[in-house]
Amino acid sequence: MATKAGDVELKIPKLRRGRFFPPILERRRRIDRALFAVVMEAYVHGVSTHKVDDLVAALGATSRISKPEASRICTALDAEMTAFRARPLGHVELPYVFLDATYLNGRVAGQFVSRAVVAATGVGTGGDREVPGCAVGDSEVQFMRNVLARVPRANAEMVAAAIRAIFAQPDSAAVADQFDRIAAMFEGQLPDVASLLTDAREDLLAFAPFPLEHWRKVWSTNPLERLHREVKRRCDVVGVFPNDTSIDRLVTAVIVEQHGEWAVAERRYLTETSMARLRQTDSAQLPASKRTRRRLAG
Repeated sequence: MATKAGDVELKIPKLRRGRFFPPILERRRRIDRALFAVVMEAYVHGVSTHKVDDLVAALGATSRISKPEASRICTALDAEMTAFRARPLGHVELPYVFLDATYLNGRVAGQFVSRAVVAATGVGTGGDREVPGCAVGDSEVQFMRNVLARVPRANAEMVAAAIRAIFAQPDSAAVADQFDRIAAMFEGQLPDVASLLTDAREDLLAFAPFPLEHWRKVWSTNPLERLHREVKRRCDVVGVFPNDTSIDRLVTAVIVEQHGEWAVAERRYLTETSMARLRQTDSAQLPASKRTRRRLAG
């Protein structure tokens, strides 16, 4: 058994009947709770297994910590991370919810595949950000990518510019008018694109009834991209995850940390004054869900 004072060799007697195991020990525990905490903290912060070994040695243990052993120790995080993802959100009102995905390498049915990690971030009525949750799946749905997949390469930039023009309007009425003009233009030239636009109208224009000063923050993907960069940085040490459970564990741990930082941040993502104007907006003008999604047009 490894302890902070060094490794201790224990001999447990065998009995003819029954079993004997000292109550002060825990079965199959190689290091004490302090070392467990070091390993888990290092794992969450993207520290390599080699460096974890050095940290454990600095605390007085001579037992090596292999990559499988570090992963086994970190399963202790699962209950806490699962509780975070499953926590009730009924007490929170999130006028804005953003969804985006990043990709990690994982193993599914014995094959190495790309796994989509979708994170949901939101802005509450006070203007503060938080993370409702995250999930691992096969892929994300991205509107502009789907559109450009149906467009000849020579026309791709023209189509993308036309769609971006919808979001560059000064007010909600102009946004709706521009959308209709773009959809009509594509109807004759690119009917598949026109059909995709029409089907996605509610999602694409969900931002328009909200306060104008919020539009740029609603469109921006910077906060999501920063979060995903941190997720990738922490996960690069792992390389290929053995299963989705291990992805959930580490990604959720990183997101929980970000959630906590946003909870105590002094600066709000959107000002209280502008959020007050949001609350005063005529509810009839807002989408039924009272939420707007990240700008799908990219």
